[in-house]
Amino acid sequence: MKSKIYSFIVISFLFFSCQGQQSKTVQTVDVKTFAEKLKATDNAQLLDVRTPEEFSGEHIENATNVNWNGTDFIAKAEKYDKSKPIFVYCKVGGRSSQAASKLAELGFKEIYNLDGGIMKWNAAGNNKPSDKIIGICDQEYGGLIKSSDRVMVDFNAKWCAPCKKMNPYILKFQTEMADKIKIVQLDADENKTIVDQLKLDGLPVLIIYEKGKEVWRNVGYISEEDLKKQL
Repeated sequence: MKSKIYSFIVISFLFFSCQGQQSKTVQTVDVKTFAEKLKATDNAQLLDVRTPEEFSGEHIENATNVNWNGTDFIAKAEKYDKSKPIFVYCKVGGRSSQAASKLAELGFKEIYNLDGGIMKWNAAGNNKPSDKIIGICDQEYGGLIKSSDRVMVDFNAKWCAPCKKMNPYILKFQTEMADKIKIVQLDADENKTIVDQLKLDGLPVLIIYEKGKEVWRNVGYISEEDLKKQL
């Protein structure tokens, strides 16, 4: 019995030691800190762990694409210098957090994960201005939110887990409550221009307008029951 207790204590100690070590290795930091450390690091190793399609659409300057969901993530990551700081980001922080943990397992000593991903980076004004309009423009959006007395705009994305979970009942409300409110869904990746102009820094985002004026906003998951109360 004593030997079993001793073994349990040793295993627990090793587990929490590893967890503590990894938490020191991986630092999830805000946009300001991430930008400052990136700037202060010579030849910084900056990894965009989104898909190649997302990367080609936009990325932080000097980043390289190492797709977290790709089959060759580990092989590509192993080519970087483990003794030097490495910076990772994705769209909103989920994939980069997983990638950062894997990098720690691979032996990288100093890992910085961008909290909130490139959405917060852009919302903070760090993205390069572009004349290219992607998706709906501000004039069209202005017309959309005034197209009915009450309008709810649902900003979502195909890869967003909370968006997928909420989609069935948002579609249901779209039909059932058509006489009370107009519900419009916009893919954030396909409508980057208005997302940047509204400085949206997370997903999903639900915004309710009354006669063109914003009266309610929710960022992140909201239950069917709580959403129905707002509608």
